[in-house]
Amino acid sequence: MITITEIKKKAENFYPEYLRTIISGETAFPKVIRSDKSSSKDFVESGKQKSELIEQSKDRKGFGYTIKYKTVNTKRDSVQDVIDEISFQSETDFLKFIRKEAEAEIFRKNANKILIQFPELNEWIKKYSLRVVQYSESWQQLLNVCEYFKQNPKPNLYIRELPVKVHTKFIENNKGILLDLLNVILPIESINEEFTSAKDFEKRFGLKFNQSQIRVRVLDKHISDKHLSGLTDIVITEEEFCGLQIPCEKVFIFENKTSFSNLMNFLTLPQMENTIGIFGSGFSVSKLKNALWLADKEIFYWGDIDTHGLKILSQIRGYFQNTKSIMMDFETLNTFKDDWDKGEPINENSLPNLNSDEQELFQFVRADNINTIRLEQEKISQEYVLKQVAKIYETA
Repeated sequence: MITITEIKKKAENFYPEYLRTIISGETAFPKVIRSDKSSSKDFVESGKQKSELIEQSKDRKGFGYTIKYKTVNTKRDSVQDVIDEISFQSETDFLKFIRKEAEAEIFRKNANKILIQFPELNEWIKKYSLRVVQYSESWQQLLNVCEYFKQNPKPNLYIRELPVKVHTKFIENNKGILLDLLNVILPIESINEEFTSAKDFEKRFGLKFNQSQIRVRVLDKHISDKHLSGLTDIVITEEEFCGLQIPCEKVFIFENKTSFSNLMNFLTLPQMENTIGIFGSGFSVSKLKNALWLADKEIFYWGDIDTHGLKILSQIRGYFQNTKSIMMDFETLNTFKDDWDKGEPINENSLPNLNSDEQELFQFVRADNINTIRLEQEKISQEYVLKQVAKIYETA
């Protein structure tokens, strides 16, 4: 026999479907609550369950579920009325039972407001009725934002520059729901379809945004004087970087900022001509993938010798197959064995773009994924670094 708790759970599970019927105009009631009609074999327990159901029913409380009985013959009592069906006969009975009367009324008003302004959201509301409830206090502001984008597609302004009467952080704090709404409301030509997630909200809807920045150090004075007005250390946006055409042959990508800063010491090497350095900043190296001008350069990556450093190497080589690793080998690892630290575990068992030696190194530092190993770049002496870099130019 069903319990009061089970009836409440089933009723609450029906609630989203009920909200959909408000929009569709379908009839939601009477709503039968399906249950196992068998009773407990314990006569006393069965009687207790039946009494609890009756006490909480509409017959006793004036609202809630209605109990329908049927008469059966039993061996014990000959004739007995047993519960045959439990149902909610009306919207009022249902909402009062789950204590959603006020919420449902607000939903109805908000849905009506939404559909008056944007009838094209009809199917969205039916599918995501609980999201209408979730944002019940924000619909006027959400609709104001949607109306602005409909009238001003791809406005090319920063979010906080938009002339919409909402709190300055409102759009930033509600990108997820706005993304869903604008995807329905705006025509295809008003959307940059290659960007799909809320994190790319600005790119998808033609807004200005604070681009990630890339730091570049020019290691050849001739290049900096002739092409960059003598600048040797510059920070530019990702878009600007992708549009560069620095006439160099070699590119060093460094994961660690300390190692990047020490690049100035490399200038003591006369062979550092036609070379630039880039601060990769860990997995942010993804910012480099659209810089097509790097494709024909000789690229060297130097990162920590650990699971993450080797994963970043694999990532970069996925963008630029000609990437070579430097000081990410067993020789370097064993030279500085006293400086090993504990590394971090990683989900991957192997990395797709490593060569056989690098793959072997990865398996070694990964170990059992518990006792992992890390040799950080800053633990490697400057003398050792200069010697390894010099070898590159000696063989050039």
